[in-house]
Amino acid sequence: MTLRTDLTALLTEAGLVDVDVDEAIADEHVRSSAYQRVVSVVAGSRSHDRDRAIVAAILRDPVEMVSKTAVVDLIDKVAMDTTDPAVFREWSAGILTEANRLATEGNREFIRRRVHDWSCYLSIKDGHVPGAAELAEVTDWMQRVLAEESTSLPVLALLAESARTKKTRNIAKNRARSLEPKTK
Repeated sequence: MTLRTDLTALLTEAGLVDVDVDEAIADEHVRSSAYQRVVSVVAGSRSHDRDRAIVAAILRDPVEMVSKTAVVDLIDKVAMDTTDPAVFREWSAGILTEANRLATEGNREFIRRRVHDWSCYLSIKDGHVPGAAELAEVTDWMQRVLAEESTSLPVLALLAESARTKKTRNIAKNRARSLEPKTK
């Protein structure tokens, strides 16, 4: 497959007809923007049967940072629309298989960590209360997201005690206080 073939197929499948393919091939910024638009369409779709093939096409882009960014955006969007952690884990298994083809270990690891973060997030949102060791395995970014969004007092208490950054610990403490029942 060539970049032109992949890009044309992605844009066609997403119904995006206003992207100049020649310009996108010549300019990685235009291409990155096109991938972001494709990802938005794909993530908003009811069916995710073609996501793995779409990710494979994006990851063939010669500029690995451009493709990694688009794949991470897809992971984020799908995770935010998913309520079932098992469904996300099943979906992400195919994405991780494709991501393992990236040449740079740091990019592969970043995608693996993002999937792990969202898996943990979705499990907590589903009622799971993690232990300190489990929370220590998520990134600082996800610890902050959990501190900002979790409504679980046990999770917030754990973050208030053991989050890696002071900012996240403070956010968790303040949110826990605001969620505690008021006594007269």
